[in-house]
Amino acid sequence: MRQILTSLVVSALLCVTNSLALAQGGSPKAAAKGAAKPAAPGKPEAAAAAAAAGGAEPTLIGQFGTWGAYTATPNGKKVCFALAKPSSSKTNPPNRPRDPAYAFVSSRPAEKVVNEVSIMIGYTLKPGSESTLDVGGGSYAMYTQGDGLWIKNAAEEERMVEAMRKAADLTVKGISAKGTETTDTFSLKGLSQALDRLAQDCRR
Repeated sequence: MRQILTSLVVSALLCVTNSLALAQGGSPKAAAKGAAKPAAPGKPEAAAAAAAAGGAEPTLIGQFGTWGAYTATPNGKKVCFALAKPSSSKTNPPNRPRDPAYAFVSSRPAEKVVNEVSIMIGYTLKPGSESTLDVGGGSYAMYTQGDGLWIKNAAEEERMVEAMRKAADLTVKGISAKGTETTDTFSLKGLSQALDRLAQDCRR
């Protein structure tokens, strides 16, 4: 089941990349078409939110610090997620081009998925590579597929989310298909409040 869900999320993340490319240099009409009106359509976050919503129009129900809380109902099934972009990003070698990165914490009640963490890293990861997510003094192995990252050991995900609720920030490290090393730091300010709000709204 997790592999099926992973495929769906990978598809969503690819849609994000395409939407952002359009917003940066493609057709203005096409870019606007993919953006969600309630989610501030002029911002890249709107494209990310629309993709995470499975093509349905997401609604921003609250902004908590650096995290936006969204709900959507693709194909009649409710999806809820918190979304944030990095507070800082570095590449080694420096200044390598990449698309924007985003962190998601998603819940899909119909599939009994609660607080699934995923990262859209903004480039194609090195095939077969593993990345790490460091938060609250702990380090979690993340497996990679395309430009997305998910926790390798699903049994650790609840503990990781609890650490994210309490910590000030998290750091994600990855390696691109071209060998570029990246380090992204996400502020966790507001995440706990965003997740609490989603827990209230994200019911069947």
